[in-house]
Amino acid sequence: MKLLDIINRDAIDSALEAGTRDAAIGNLVDLLVKTGSIPADRRDECVKSVVKREKRGSTGFGHGVAVPHAKMPGLEQAVAALGNVPAGVDFNALDRGDVHSIVLLLSPEDQPESHLEAMEVIFGSLSQETFRKFLQQADSNEQIFTLLEEADASQLNT
Repeated sequence: MKLLDIINRDAIDSALEAGTRDAAIGNLVDLLVKTGSIPADRRDECVKSVVKREKRGSTGFGHGVAVPHAKMPGLEQAVAALGNVPAGVDFNALDRGDVHSIVLLLSPEDQPESHLEAMEVIFGSLSQETFRKFLQQADSNEQIFTLLEEADASQLNT
């Protein structure tokens, strides 16, 4: 699995406007609805599931990034949206810093291996300082998409 297997080109927002964690989650789910990755009538259910998961423990793992996620019944495959919040948002991150880059992941409830594989590919990139730095400096959706392409290409070479 690669990043672009789960992140649709149109589910990227380099300037996500969100004053709160929950607003950021809602805006990222809206991107997944817009791309047809999830049905519009499941939007609120998805937001509630991700927020509920967030309340059990923050998915802000530090270094300005967070990976809010939830397993959802009825999904055929893992899907993700990526947003940069230039002003930062409080995600109750482990390092107490604001989050600037968010990858929201929704996975099929009945495919735990797909969820783990998706998390592995996301964390594989986000754990690299250079990737995080370029991601947070990207000021267009196209720059982020190119970065994801490069990350996927380097993954093939490892």
